[in-house]
Amino acid sequence: MTVSISPALIEQAEAESYADFEAAASPAARAALGTRQLRTGGGVALAVPNDPSGFWSKTIGLGFAEPVSARLLEQVIGFYREQAMSAVTLQIAPHVLPPDWKDICASLNISDGGSAWVKLVGGLDTVVPLSRAAAAGLDPGLRVGKVTAPGAREWAQVMFDVFGLPAGPQLEMAIGCVGRPGWQTFAVFEGSAIVATASVHIYEGAGHLFGGATLPRARGRGAQSALIAARAAAAQEAGCAWLIGETGAEAPGEHNTSLHNMLRAGMTARYERKNWKWRSPAA
Repeated sequence: MTVSISPALIEQAEAESYADFEAAASPAARAALGTRQLRTGGGVALAVPNDPSGFWSKTIGLGFAEPVSARLLEQVIGFYREQAMSAVTLQIAPHVLPPDWKDICASLNISDGGSAWVKLVGGLDTVVPLSRAAAAGLDPGLRVGKVTAPGAREWAQVMFDVFGLPAGPQLEMAIGCVGRPGWQTFAVFEGSAIVATASVHIYEGAGHLFGGATLPRARGRGAQSALIAARAAAAQEAGCAWLIGETGAEAPGEHNTSLHNMLRAGMTARYERKNWKWRSPAA
């Protein structure tokens, strides 16, 4: 089918997933992390200043409600300065970068972050049957199931361990998503142990894939293909028409398994989005 979903929804679905994921932490965890959010320019600036990884601090979705400009970026950077932050990732779709982007970068100390994401989209009428076929390759020693409150902490810990993220109060974000409205959480089990995680966040008729992670001992056994199928079916049951995801762009000679799992499930690579980095000149 022809994919006609707008870049605005593709970006906003991701932005809302991260915003709601971070908001799902308990008030005590948010206070410990210093979590703040600023909504501007159709996107959201996320600040988690006490997270040493820096992963959860990023800006996503700018440029669709108003043009990307020096004034808009100054507002975003001012927000991060208020949180005493000296560096942050800016994820801005290529469609909305202005003609004077190079000048804006020079004036505001924004540079190429050295990596990019591939944004993928699939219509669920295509993805559901194709992903179900791909999921047939799941190792018979593994099974897919929904995650509920009793398994939330183990599920969150596996996700953070695989991604190499600090698991202090940050873990409360993932725990809080289990059972949270708008989220459906899944795992692949080996016996009673969780060996792979994934979730889908529902936003404006689209399901956004989030948190797909597999422990080393379960890789190459079909876990993530099965989790894509489970999430595609859940999104369709929730009334969605689209499935959205992103993963790291492949460098020459590299093979990104996550990318090929989504392509095999019927999703289409729409565009690459470069990661930009703002750094305080003082830093």
